[in-house]
Amino acid sequence: MASAIRNALESAVAMSHDESPVSKLAGSKPARICVAGSGAIGGTLAARLALAGHDVSVIARGATLEAIRSSGLRLVDTTAVNATPVRADVRAAERAEFGVQDIVFVSVKAHGLQDMLPQLAPLIGERTSVVPTINGLPWWYFQGEGGRFDGEAVHAVDPDGALLRALPWRRVVGCVVYIAAHVTEPGLVVTTNANRLILGEPDHQLSPRVTALCWYLERAGIKAEATARIRDAIWIKLMANLATNPLSVVTGGTLSQLHSDEGTRAIIRTIMQETLSVGRAYGVQPVVDIEQLLAQGLKLGAFKTSMLQDFEKGQPLELAGIGDAVVELAARADIPIPATRQLLALARFRSRHEPSPVQSNV
Repeated sequence: MASAIRNALESAVAMSHDESPVSKLAGSKPARICVAGSGAIGGTLAARLALAGHDVSVIARGATLEAIRSSGLRLVDTTAVNATPVRADVRAAERAEFGVQDIVFVSVKAHGLQDMLPQLAPLIGERTSVVPTINGLPWWYFQGEGGRFDGEAVHAVDPDGALLRALPWRRVVGCVVYIAAHVTEPGLVVTTNANRLILGEPDHQLSPRVTALCWYLERAGIKAEATARIRDAIWIKLMANLATNPLSVVTGGTLSQLHSDEGTRAIIRTIMQETLSVGRAYGVQPVVDIEQLLAQGLKLGAFKTSMLQDFEKGQPLELAGIGDAVVELAARADIPIPATRQLLALARFRSRHEPSPVQSNV
């Protein structure tokens, strides 16, 4: 199946990302945009872009699909003066029935990418820009980066290279997402922060299509930043995700609780230090101060991490991209990260075992 998808997309590889129609469309007419995935992040993006006047379609399933078809996609922005649901009219289907798109946002969990692949091919033409909004190290991480592992796969997230074969990396725009949102009921998304995305080409270029994507997002009420060093941005968020998401599963704590407790705060600091050491071994130069990140964590409030939300719903956890990929890169560079390995082991154990009932000997 992956080979068939690859054949459908093969011609895209030869196209320069500077030739994308996205850059030519900016400022002229609405873009054709599909959001594959209708959870908190996908729902936020789809609603805001539709409200900005774009031709937006959504791939959804089950109750969410039914809700969008009957009542539209609804968005509540708690940072707005009038925090009431706003309806965004989007097309919705379980499969990709929308034709070739200018932009495809892939907003499924990282472990759901391979299941989504068969649906992406009909959406992607020779000049379509694909923007995965996933957490952790992406499958395309070593593509176009020019280092000693250039062209290789990240086996923790793409063990057999299927993602690399199915989605040519030159069609991909790297993306780091800072959107705090949750789904309160099918078709209703609540955002609780100022939405922000960082976008960049895998090959370090500041391309016209990235500039155009930022233009679209800004006019949809989403702060967007273009960068020539997208991997720096990936590692900065990864430091926070790896230090807090698995820990939240183990403890059940919110972000404010984890950052305010002296014991868990020390664990977070250690994981951040280990993660940063791995990133630097691969040439990452993030402008980041760990103490500053810790201070920012105190301001996040009683917010549950996405991994804790998934755990409470009985859904798979994003441990591969957020954790296992870092362990893989650490092993390649012979960097010990004992605290990180132990935390991931605890989170994985917690995800597999429900607490046993307490039995009294009295």
